[in-house]
Amino acid sequence: MNQVSIPVITIDGPGGSGKGAVTHRLGKTLGFNILDSGALYRLIGLAAEKAGIALTAEAELVAVASNMKIEFIPIDDHEQPLSVLLESQDVTQAIRSDKAGVDASIVAALPQVREAIHELQYDFRQMPGLIADGRDMGTVVFPTATLKIFLTASAEARAERRYKQLIDKDIGVSLHDLLLSIQERDERDMNRKIAPLKAAEDAITIDSTGLSLDQVFAQVLALARQKLK
Repeated sequence: MNQVSIPVITIDGPGGSGKGAVTHRLGKTLGFNILDSGALYRLIGLAAEKAGIALTAEAELVAVASNMKIEFIPIDDHEQPLSVLLESQDVTQAIRSDKAGVDASIVAALPQVREAIHELQYDFRQMPGLIADGRDMGTVVFPTATLKIFLTASAEARAERRYKQLIDKDIGVSLHDLLLSIQERDERDMNRKIAPLKAAEDAITIDSTGLSLDQVFAQVLALARQKLK
């Protein structure tokens, strides 16, 4: 089957908006494949750190992106439904740190790096369909997607969610510092020259600030089922 005829649902939005959790639940419900595009950039940043490569060394980062061996393995965990392997090593927790998120944002601003992983992203489009989670899935990578969702929330709400996640794991953190980090990353992602964070013109925007995960998921599932009829 031609890849273009395989249905794709894109879920874009800033970090902490809940798009990852919604993506995994939707993929499980529909039986679709999942692309966590943010994890790809986090993996590049982590691989670069392990190799002693600066996050500004674009040519070297392209080589890293083109050659790294990654695996996404589904697991039965509500908070983290995927186990991520880099060169056969489990890096699931390492790439979910706040530092990994900041590094990913820096790496994602480099045009040659983005180009290097496009083919890898396209390869995830397999039957019976794909749910793609990221910041430019609906605007750049899959512009003809069947359904485009832009999931957002206030920076304060996203900081509080992240704060609670870390406190529940007995990780000491400052809510104020988390908020500043989120605001700085939003600014960088929205104002980068290549594939800035924004809603596609034909995307449906959902603000999750005052909503539970179940409420957001119910909205997205209803939209998906309507589009996939």
